[in-house]
Amino acid sequence: MYTQNFDPVSDSLGLSSIFAVLPVLVLFILLGGLRMAAHWAALIALGVAMLVAMIVYGMPVDQTALSATEGAAFGLFPIVWIVVTAIWIYNMTVETGHFAVLRRSFGTISTDQRVQAVIIAFCFGALLEALAGFGTPVAITSVMLIALGFRPIKAATVALVANTAPVAFGAIAIPIVTLADITGLPKEDLGAMVGRQTPFLALVVPLVLMGMVDGARGIRQAWPAAAVGGLVFAVAQYLTSNFISVELTDIVASLLSTGAIVLLLQVWEPSEPLVGEADEGGFQKPAVAGAESSDPAMEEEVRRRDDTVKDTPGDVVRAYSPYLIVIAVLAIAQIPAIKDTLAESPWTTTFQWPGLDVVTPDGEPLTSLTYNVNWLPAAGTLLLISGLLTMVVLKVSPGRSIRVFGASVNQLKWAILTVASVLALAYVMNQSGQTITLGLWAAGAGSAFAFLSAMIGWLGVAVTGSDTSSNALFGALQVTAAKDAGISPTLLAAANSSGGVLGKMISPQNLAIGAAAVGMAGQEGDLFRKVLGWSIALMLIMCVLVYLQSTDILGWMVVK
Repeated sequence: MYTQNFDPVSDSLGLSSIFAVLPVLVLFILLGGLRMAAHWAALIALGVAMLVAMIVYGMPVDQTALSATEGAAFGLFPIVWIVVTAIWIYNMTVETGHFAVLRRSFGTISTDQRVQAVIIAFCFGALLEALAGFGTPVAITSVMLIALGFRPIKAATVALVANTAPVAFGAIAIPIVTLADITGLPKEDLGAMVGRQTPFLALVVPLVLMGMVDGARGIRQAWPAAAVGGLVFAVAQYLTSNFISVELTDIVASLLSTGAIVLLLQVWEPSEPLVGEADEGGFQKPAVAGAESSDPAMEEEVRRRDDTVKDTPGDVVRAYSPYLIVIAVLAIAQIPAIKDTLAESPWTTTFQWPGLDVVTPDGEPLTSLTYNVNWLPAAGTLLLISGLLTMVVLKVSPGRSIRVFGASVNQLKWAILTVASVLALAYVMNQSGQTITLGLWAAGAGSAFAFLSAMIGWLGVAVTGSDTSSNALFGALQVTAAKDAGISPTLLAAANSSGGVLGKMISPQNLAIGAAAVGMAGQEGDLFRKVLGWSIALMLIMCVLVYLQSTDILGWMVVK
């Protein structure tokens, strides 16, 4: 058995914090300074955390190792399980040509680039973030914008800035799920609190995008689309996260926001449309004319991939069907009777992690020692069911779907290792007491810590590239500091996630994804300089909002 000790070095929080912060510093330096690959940086930081736990905190070798294995297991299930199944569904739509249909469908909504930036980068990017996350929205929406006539650097910067408000609920709300597991706070409370913070970003970001595309003139001429899209997204994000389902938040918000803009465009259009010139010169049709025999299915796929054709209503419906299926399956799982049934055995089971025995200084066992295997109601399993239904609708054979699934796992292999390593690192730091040491020390800032809370999340995502990773690293720290400073733990834990979303646009990983997607590999510095100011400005707005929510001014907004 290991009993936590929060000030092992000379009974001093300050001195102990010097050692407790080492794993985080190592991770930040390796990622941000030396630009090391995320999976290697996370593994090295995990090693440092384990050494600090054993040497400085006196955690037994076996307990340290078991703590790391539990964290890695949580990284694989439910987190990686969600990501893999979400990417699998997306890859099936690409394989069958239905994603090309979806892209063209968005392009026909409006010819104005300012409106296209909001619809594609903000609304559709939010849908991709909801279903996949982990850089997918930036890569896909930037390419779509180029196809509609955007210059590469503008397409990448717009996609990066747009990927903010939906991030906290990305990948079926996995950042919130992780935050709840790390902090022990209810997922519903954390999701509701984040849903009372990030909607303010949704109100601002669409206007920012229009300004990035066409300056002050763009905002002056096309602001109704930004206002309607942002307002509907914000309201839908608040209502869904607080009263319906945390997992469905971004899906509902993105679809309603898109629908609202489409309806607006039936009665209003910008006075002077800003039209781009699509580059179709590089397109080549696949050669199917010389095939040995007629293959109607393959010919249909080729037709769907051809950017010069007009899509049939049936193709458009099928292109949207995977996302509608996901919504339906997740919504059914949220019906109270079904949700309660799935939360019981045999669909859900819990057990104490074998051999792991850690108690607080008061002798109470940690709640994090209990591992929850909700194998059927897990979001990843629900996405698997959605994928099976998608196979039927898109007419994907079992063999082909298995090949796509294998390719998806291979595509994510390094991300899988990174997630498992970061969660193992978080568990070792939390269960050994390192995170609580840092939290108690940071709480010395008193009420001012509420202002810094969102900034910590921002820094975490800026370095790790993931709101999930940032929540795993700093969630427990935020709760410890909040309790010691007399601030709502739910508020500051949520602030870590809400502030973190604004660090994503400047994270090395996202910058690399954006640059590679638009053919600017090696020019990440140019993108960084263009988005840094927006990242800092929006982060400071979030800091002020969280601080006001910690006072009597906006204290009524805090989830009780």
